[in-house]
Order: sequence, then C-alpha cells, then structure tokens
Amino acid sequence: MKDNIVLIGFMGSGKSSVGIRLAHALGYEFMDTDHYIESTYEKSIKDIFATEGEEAFRKIETDSLKELSKSLHHHVIATGGGMPLREENAALLRQIGTVIFLNASKEEIYSRLKEDTTRPLLAGENPMQRIEALLNARLPIYQKAADATVTTDQRSFYSIIEEIQKSMIK
Repeated sequence: MKDNIVLIGFMGSGKSSVGIRLAHALGYEFMDTDHYIESTYEKSIKDIFATEGEEAFRKIETDSLKELSKSLHHHVIATGGGMPLREENAALLRQIGTVIFLNASKEEIYSRLKEDTTRPLLAGENPMQRIEALLNARLPIYQKAADATVTTDQRSFYSIIEEIQKSMIK
C-alpha cells in the first residue's frame, strides 16, 4: 500500500475542504481528481457529462486513476463522488492508499450544495430527492470501498482531521 490518503464520499461531504487541510496538517500534497481530469481533458466535468455522457466520464476517471496510481506518494487525494462506483476504481483507490469515506447526511449535503449549479447529477427539479436516491444507492458502495468512515455533519475541520489521523493508527 502506498503512503497516500484517499477521500471518498458523496458530493458535498467535505472531500476537498477536509483534504486540503489534512494535507497541510500532514505535510502532504493535495490532489483533487476532478480538477486533475478537468486540467488533463481541458473541459469541465459538467461539459464532459453534457457532451460525452456519464459512462464516458466514468471511463475517464478509471484511466486517470491508472495513471495517478503510478506516481503519487505522500498525497491526500479527494475523489469525485462517483469514483468508487466502478469496482475497478474502488480496487485502484485501495492500491493508491488508505481509503477514508467521508459520510454526510442528505440534509447536510443539501445545505452545502443548494446554491451550487456546477453539479450535473443535481441539475433539475427536486435536488433533495435526487440526493436521497443517489446517496441511498451509493452508501453501501462507499462503505465497502473504505478502510474507515468519518462522519462530517456539523463538525469542525479540526475534529474531522483528528478522527482521520486516529483511524490511520489502527
């Protein structure tokens, strides 16, 4: 296993916000896989979804993980919310490092994302219903892919980071 920490979870669970701070606390580099994909493909995630579809985007995620797995050391990696949906991706994430599932309730996610128009999977009517449906479908996948789970609802970054660090010692 490599010396990286991989953060998985639903959109809005805190992967990027926590990841940046965790990397700083550990003296690691931070990487967001969505930003990596946008930079590599010179398109936004929203545009990739719109022009190529979700399945094509999921393949891009897999290809990106394969590339990243060759070179990352001492990184905290924030993944896209759907990254572990493919079993191949979940296996690659485990090869890259320790996988931490950042869990947030549907109410917390809605509160964090209600003004965000960049999330293709939440576009349309009744985003709370969409969040609930997607979260229910993904929860067992996240739990299966993770080495540890940390709940982020109503918590400070400090307490979340502290719990992640404690889970790494076990």
